[in-house]
Amino acid sequence: MLPNSPLAITLGDPAGVGPELILEAWSRRDELQLPSIVVCGSSIALGEAARRTGIAFPDELVIDTAHGAGYTPGDPTRDGAQMARDALAAAVGLARDGSVAGVVTAPVAKSAIHAVDQSFVGQTEFLADACNLPREDAVMMLAGPSLRTVPMTVHCALADVPSRITQELILSRTRIVARSMHTDYGIASPRIAIAGLNPHAGEDGRMGREEIDTIAPAIAALRAEGVDATGPHPADTLFAPHKRGSYDVAIAMYHDQALVPLKTLDFDHGVNVTLGLPIVRTSPDHGTAFDIAGRGIARADAMIAAIRMAGEIAARRASLA
Repeated sequence: MLPNSPLAITLGDPAGVGPELILEAWSRRDELQLPSIVVCGSSIALGEAARRTGIAFPDELVIDTAHGAGYTPGDPTRDGAQMARDALAAAVGLARDGSVAGVVTAPVAKSAIHAVDQSFVGQTEFLADACNLPREDAVMMLAGPSLRTVPMTVHCALADVPSRITQELILSRTRIVARSMHTDYGIASPRIAIAGLNPHAGEDGRMGREEIDTIAPAIAALRAEGVDATGPHPADTLFAPHKRGSYDVAIAMYHDQALVPLKTLDFDHGVNVTLGLPIVRTSPDHGTAFDIAGRGIARADAMIAAIRMAGEIAARRASLA
């Protein structure tokens, strides 16, 4: 299932693996029947990466956002960070006006972009701001061949997690997940497993009361609305092979509770999907990998998976319009 319009791929930080992964995916587009693409970023950086890899990319498919940013594998620069930020803004603009079917974002260095844009927290939050949505309405889901998982809280200190877990947050995010499973993945009645916060899901209050006071009441309210939500499940068994077949998506309470199992199972094929947006956005679920950038050893599997998933979601949304 392919969209009618191309996808916009952001170049990411030109010091990272983004440029080479985009080129590798482009070189395999016919073999893998991938959607058509345009690239937002620096034509200079992409051209230099193309010469180094020997993979040509058409100039007319590059939307320049910063002519000064060159290809500097392993050596991040302020110009590169500015280009990565501006490429993201350009791609979102194209998606919002319908010029492209969706956005695939290559990895960026959050701290580097924050140095040029103090409001920048991460790409997910940037997308919410650009779409005029509250940041909490942009829900991160990690998806791979073996597992889909959503962290209820994301980029915050572990010590702050308990105070951020509220019934309202659980209700809001789970509703977004349930709707997105239907519209973006074609699952009419998604089964949603919700993890507990504490070891053994609190063990009847002996290891914490968040499950009793907050998580279980939220799950009961979701079920009363018709959402097929279960839990709170002990997180140490929720991702075991015999459990994963019992749900379509798992919601965890914090970042590592969700990302450790996904990256353990599907590191080379994991996709970061932003649910709840009016536009389609995916990204490979890995970082810039500055340490191996430009060495020709980075695997493009996750980038390819992100491109394919964005195309499928865009086509499915179009069919429902």
